This record gives sequence, structure tokens and C-alpha cells, in this order.
Amino acid sequence: MASSKIVCLGGGPAGLYFALLAKKRDPSRDVTVIERNAAGETFGWGVVFSDETLSNLLDADSVTCKAITDQFAHWDTIDVHFRGETIRSVGHGFSGIARRDLLCILQARCRELGVKLVFGHEIAATDADKFSKEADIVVACDGVNSKIRAARSAAFGTTFERGKAKYIWLGTHRVFDAFTFAFEENADGLFQAHAYKFDDETSTFIVECDEASWKNAKLDAMSEAESIAYLETLFARHLKGNSLLPNKSTWLEFVIVHNEKWRDGNVILLGDAAHTAHFSIGSGTKLAMEDAILLADAIDQHDDVIEALDAYEAERRPLVARTQRVARGSQRWFETVGRYRKTAPLDFAFNILSRSKRITYDELKKRDPKLVAEVTAAFAKDASARLGETISPTTPPMFVPLKLRDLKLQNRIVVSPMCMYSATNGTPSDFHLVHLGSRAMGGAALVMTEMTDVSAEGRISPGCTGMYAPEHAAGWRRIVSYVHTHSQAHIGMQLGHAGRKGSTRLPWEAGEDAPLVDGNWPLYAPSPIAYRPKNQVPRAMTRADMDLVKAQYVASTQMAIACGFDLLELHYAHGYLMSSFLTPLSNQRTDDYGGSLENRMRYPLEVFEAVRAAWPNEKPMSVRISASDWVDGGFTSDDAVVVARALKDRGCDIIDVSSGQTSPSAVYEFGRMWQTHFADQIRHEAAIPTMAVGAISSEEQVNTILVAGRADLCVLARPHLKNPNWTMFAAENQGFMIPWPHPYELGRTFRSPK
Repeated sequence: MASSKIVCLGGGPAGLYFALLAKKRDPSRDVTVIERNAAGETFGWGVVFSDETLSNLLDADSVTCKAITDQFAHWDTIDVHFRGETIRSVGHGFSGIARRDLLCILQARCRELGVKLVFGHEIAATDADKFSKEADIVVACDGVNSKIRAARSAAFGTTFERGKAKYIWLGTHRVFDAFTFAFEENADGLFQAHAYKFDDETSTFIVECDEASWKNAKLDAMSEAESIAYLETLFARHLKGNSLLPNKSTWLEFVIVHNEKWRDGNVILLGDAAHTAHFSIGSGTKLAMEDAILLADAIDQHDDVIEALDAYEAERRPLVARTQRVARGSQRWFETVGRYRKTAPLDFAFNILSRSKRITYDELKKRDPKLVAEVTAAFAKDASARLGETISPTTPPMFVPLKLRDLKLQNRIVVSPMCMYSATNGTPSDFHLVHLGSRAMGGAALVMTEMTDVSAEGRISPGCTGMYAPEHAAGWRRIVSYVHTHSQAHIGMQLGHAGRKGSTRLPWEAGEDAPLVDGNWPLYAPSPIAYRPKNQVPRAMTRADMDLVKAQYVASTQMAIACGFDLLELHYAHGYLMSSFLTPLSNQRTDDYGGSLENRMRYPLEVFEAVRAAWPNEKPMSVRISASDWVDGGFTSDDAVVVARALKDRGCDIIDVSSGQTSPSAVYEFGRMWQTHFADQIRHEAAIPTMAVGAISSEEQVNTILVAGRADLCVLARPHLKNPNWTMFAAENQGFMIPWPHPYELGRTFRSPK
């Protein structure tokens, strides 16, 4: 747009920065910023920028960037104070500036470029209507409590997600020389401080705690001054005689703002009015100013206002969603930090550094190789003590052995159970021999069969494998023998029953969950509820049905023993029979097997007890569970902890933690390592080893998960479909030697001639 009138309702970093960029790029534009506060008045203390953000600001407007960086307080260290120890990590590259100073710089640059600044104007809900008639573009950037957004919430599709923790934003004249995380525990609970300097005299000091600790300390009934006095005593050793400074500071819950749309007519949301990201990743101001850059780009590139605003949103929304996902992971970590209170300080420090997935094992090795060497050695030392043997302190974590009962796994990689739909009447074929045999030779410590059904009626499809007929056992015995003869891998059998998700066509014939055209078999479930409207309605199980299926599990277990399997896993996830008992979405029984979680898990526990009694005591058992339905009112991760504890009490050795696939209504939060936090929660709160699944695709992700203590094994599916030798290549990438099958040794050192 060559010439236009722009009004920014809100004079925070988003509005000011967009205004100056828009005016700089086209001086003929009429740009006005309207702010409710007086000039120089602000709330809050300092803001943080990463080195990456500074690069974006430099490209957008070097004058503003220089003015900001001239006032920066720089540091590249992070200190973690936990259980009386301090762990320092270097190489992180952050800068801080007082929020007041940042606003003054942006205001001065706006004046220099000819932007009109109006202060002391209380923004009203009707301002958008008024200015949208007078201006080409109205930018609603009036913060997290935006009145403009509230007035048009239906149009924007606004929703809020309130955090579980309480926090208060303070300052102090203690000047920290590192970004500091300080954890203090007293009789009231666990409290954490996020502290960083932003000039030569002052630091931000944010205190956060869970609601129980907040109430135990009676902070909910205290005034601002009383809260500060309590916190000064609690964090005295970190403040070193300095007081805490208020700035209209109150205890809050962090609110994540979501909007289905950012544009309504010619009104566009920007900054916190459009989206928020938890303060623990220091991205609020970064997001606001990067919003401004891309919006300025969009109005330069499009002549039509609506096209420009829509193009901006299309480009910007995925980038914001990625940051919000990272921030949500970090927020979740701090909200549940109490589960790590017994963790060793060094492990705790790595855990906090890697909490948001932005810093991985490999990334931290680039920044702080000394710290990574220390946590790697500590991981090996801990395993050495458990195994009663010496593990080299330089061993990559994923190649540190793990013992479950008498089963010793040579590394931490598991080939995931993956349904291949390639059996004939339940019998595994040459395909399964090659499929599982090749992956066993590829270096993984454990390969798992696909869900193998305990009866013909328990199959998902006609192509599913079974363990209920002599020919099935013969086929599996052949595969187990191959794995044991030709590899160092162990092999596990996963037993299951499809329940209401059975009697479907092969997925490549008609998509997932499509019922058979003919030849359907009867389905069992806790309640007569079809998985999808197109699927058949199952029969609610009677006590006799339950006894029959339990007996089938035991019979299949005895066959698995005869085949020589090393580990047995029961499939209690993904909406299959046992999973459908656990979740209230499909279990609506009114007898002793429905209603409360205690009742819903009764039958799955009965089956586990029967199978555990049949399975050899020296061999381990695992159970795969869906740790969340991803549906409001469904099975939750807290429920999963209760189930995991009950399974542990009955002899389960490790929980294979997946999620979802229990309801077509599920709404997932996909991303790399996206289900790992469930394994983390169960591992710490139920005190049982776990396997992590969900878009784990690289050795650095595996090492990150293991060293952070989020899981004990990593289960990979698609990477092993793409490359059966994934583990061997992961070892080579890390310069670590693992055994190769003897006939393949010549390939280890092969390099293509130049």
C-alpha cells in the first residue's frame, strides 16, 4: 500500500515497532499510536532477547536495533540453584533491557520518523469501530487484556487457557551475572525464581509456585508488601541483602491467549492481544516485535488491505504456533516441577535446560561441552551401579545398557510395535520374518511384534496376526529363533484385543477404521458404543465374556512362552478392548467395572494379574497405555499415573506410554517428541520405568530424553520403517562402536570412492 492511514490501539512494543517500521518504509503513510498510559509510564521490569531475535531487529531497522543494544545487559550463562548446589551452564547468548527503556527507544524512533503518539487515551471497546471507518488498517495491540479483542471475541474466536501455577513479577537491585533459576523448598512447598539483570543496577525477579504451595504459605491472603516480605525471607541467600521491588505486583495465573482468526475486517490483532507465550522462554516481546516486522512486510507486498492482513496471518500463524508449543512445554515443566524434587542437581539442571525442546543434547554440547560431558558421565555411572558393571563415562546415553528383571538390553532403542496387516488367518508370514529380522539386525536392543490378537474376534482386520492357533505359534517361533540366532536383539510379544475397533478393512483399502464389506465378526466392548458412526455397535461384555477373554490372554501368553519371547507387553492403549475399559468415553457401565477410575481399571488389572501369573517371573512385562484421550472429560495423564501405580504393584516392569486414538474427537498437540511429557510424568509420579514414543526421530532426541530422565527407553516406529539399520547409523554418527552382524562387517568402513 503506497499511501494509507494506520491506527495502532496500544503503545507497547508491538504497536510502537510496527508503527515505526510502517512509517520508515513509506513516509507518506499517516501512522498514529494511541496509548492508555502516560509517556514513560509502564508496568513490569526487564525484557529478554536472544541473539537470534537481535538479528531480526537489525535487519528490520538498524537504528532502533543499535539504540536497544547500546543499553543491553549481556550474559551467556544460566545458573540453576537446586538442593543447595549451583550448576552453571555457558554459551546461551541472551540480552536484557528495562521495559521502560525499550519503550522510550521505540517512542523516540517513532517521533523521529513522524509517527503520531497519543498518550493518556483510555482505549475503549468501541475504538475499533470508530477508527476502522477512518483508517485503512486498525492494529489492535492493547495487550493480553485487550478491550478491542474482547468486544469482537466472537469474530476472532477467542479462547483462554489458564495456567496451573501462580506467579508474581518483581524487581531487585541484586544484579545477577547469569540468567538464574533458583528453587527453594520450605514447609509450605516448592517455589522457583526466574531472575535476570536488565541494566547495571536492577534485575527482574519472577517468583512462581503451584497453587498448593501458594495457599499453604497463605500468600492468597497477603498484601503486596506481605508477599514481598515472605519471599525476601525465602530467597534471602539469592538476594544477598537486597530487597524485592514491587510495581503494582499481584499474584497471577499465566493466561495463554488463542484466537481462531486474527483479522476482523480491517482490524488486525498483534502481540499479546493475538497470542501469548509463557514468560519462562522469554518470548513475549520477541513475538510482538517479530509480529510487527512481518505485518510491515505484508502491507508493503500487497496493495489490497485485506489481502495484506490475510497474507500476514497465513505466514505468521504457524511460526507463532511453534513458539506457543515450545512455551507450553516450558510452562508445563514449571507447573509440575515438584515431581523432580528428588532429582540429582546435575540431572535437574539438564532437565530444566532441555525442558522446551529448543535445547537438545547435541545443541547443548555445542554451547557447553563440559556440562554435557558431566551429565553423560553421570548417566553412565548411575547405570554402572544398577548393572554392577563399569560403563565408560563417554558412552552415548542411548548405548548405555538397561536391565529389566533378568533381561539385559544392550541399548535404549526399541523397534515399535507396528501393525503390518500382512498375516493370513492370523499366521505371521515370510514378510514378518524379514520385517522383524532385518530390524533386529539393525542394532536396536528390542524389537516388538505388532499387536498380536488373542482370538479371531480380537483382530483389527483380517490381516492382523494372532496367537490363538498352533500355526500361529509355529510362525512366531520361527521369527524368534531368527532374531536370537542372527542378532543381539531381544524380541517382545505384544498381545491385544481390538474390542470395538475390530472387524475393519485393511487401512490401504479404504482408510482407517472402515468396516468390512462382508464377513464381519461380533465385537466386544465395555459398553455398546461404536467407535465411529460407520462402525458396528459392539456387544457390552458380560462376566462370562470377561472370563473368556481373560482365559484367551492366558492361553496366548503360554504360547508366547513356548515361542521363547523375551518380554511380554499387553496393549491397553489406542481404544482397543482394555483401553476402552479405562476411558470414560467408551466405558459407561453402571456395574463394578464402570464409573470411577478404580472400577474402570478393575478388569484390565484382572487380566494383567492372570497374565503375570502365567508369564515367567524372571522375564519382564510391559503395558502400553494411552496416557490421555486428548478429549475434555476423558482419560487424563493423572489417571494414567494411578493406573501405572496399580500395574507396578502387580508386577509390571515398565510402562510403554502412548496417547490418544481412543476417540475420533481427539485434538492433538503434534510436534517432535510430542508425547514424551506423558512418559516423564508417569516415570516420576508412579516411580516406574517408562518407554517414550511420539515423533522421536534422531539420536540427539533420544539422548535428550534419556539424560533428562523423561524415559528409560525410546520407541521408534517410522524411522525404523525408513531405515531398519537406524540404530547402527546412530552409533556411527556418534563415533561409537556397536556390534554388526558378522556378514555385514565389510560394510561398516565402506565409503564411496571420490
